[in-house]
Amino acid sequence: MNRRAMPSKLRQSKLPILALGVFALSLPGCSEDPQSGLGPDGVYTPAAGDPPLLGAKLGGPFELIDSTGETVRWSDFDGQYRIIYFGFAYCPDICPTDVQRMIQGLNKVAETQPDLAAKIQPIFVSVDTERDTPEIVGQFTSAFSDDLIGLTGSAEAIKAAADQFGVFYSRGEDTPGGGYLIDHSRIVYLFGPEGNPLATLPTDLGPDAVAAEIVQWAN
Repeated sequence: MNRRAMPSKLRQSKLPILALGVFALSLPGCSEDPQSGLGPDGVYTPAAGDPPLLGAKLGGPFELIDSTGETVRWSDFDGQYRIIYFGFAYCPDICPTDVQRMIQGLNKVAETQPDLAAKIQPIFVSVDTERDTPEIVGQFTSAFSDDLIGLTGSAEAIKAAADQFGVFYSRGEDTPGGGYLIDHSRIVYLFGPEGNPLATLPTDLGPDAVAAEIVQWAN
């Protein structure tokens, strides 16, 4: 992939755009790391000071398409921290709100720690394979930041990627005018330079909380 330079200065998002109802999804099981906090009940608890998702079975290889039609793989971001969110461009409220706060939080990091922010790549993956063409996904992401990469792909490719990241989604109810909503997980993940899961970002608490979480674990 030719275009994976470190993100330049992030700009604050513009207007939210389009569609959804959402369901939160609990995280998948975690690996049994003998040096981690796997208790007798089999429940993983990171040690004090460890990233909350240390040892979680999240993330992995995918092959998707960006807004220019170029193939993008998870490994293309090796060496960078990654923020990734699964949603869809026609979402009327939840997705635009989450993405906006995600980018605003990253902007706040850029204000105080520009070198750190330059090592973080934000990624949006569409789960609406029927409507979200590469062009539409590109329009959606560009409304928030030129550095936000939007990805889509075939139904099979999106399903495989969503499974890797523990993301749920399904077609929801029809809306007036012939549209429809998509129910999906509302999770913003922070991954490390080696593709290792670190934490979820609290977009529900606003940009300041997002920035604080990024600074705490991306170092």
